[in-house]
Amino acid sequence: MKRRQFLFASGAAVAALAVSSAFRRPGAAQAETFEVTKTDAEWRAILSEAQFAVLRMEDTERPGTSPLLEEKRKGVFHCAGCDLAVYPSETKYESGTGWPSFWDSLPNAIGIKEDNSLFMTRIECHCRRCGGHFGHIFDDGPQPTGKRHCLNGVALTFKPATA
Repeated sequence: MKRRQFLFASGAAVAALAVSSAFRRPGAAQAETFEVTKTDAEWRAILSEAQFAVLRMEDTERPGTSPLLEEKRKGVFHCAGCDLAVYPSETKYESGTGWPSFWDSLPNAIGIKEDNSLFMTRIECHCRRCGGHFGHIFDDGPQPTGKRHCLNGVALTFKPATA
């Protein structure tokens, strides 16, 4: 690839991300009604900056940065916003994407909605109790569901099983 092509492609990618971010609705998940509701100030008081960006502003953490990628113990992953149990460790698998991935959630733990950002249609998943953004669901996962819940690790906490 020539330098000019590389610079043009890089510039186009940055422009696409900027445009999609401009159309992202801050607090979009808050348009629905949830059991746990807080003001932005209240969320900022209990979440880290990265957690707030992902859970409340639907941001995405950089791939390969979550310590939960290496989490292999038995237990349950919880929403980092409201502590709802959302994903059992038995459904976690290595997808090679750089984000924690699961083939299924716990019953009645997540909500979904259509996400048309980044010039494509995806299925976004969020906490059904507080609306916190987790990530997206794709149709390229393992059986038995064939789904890949590709999640931001910063949106989750892990609680190991007790013996």
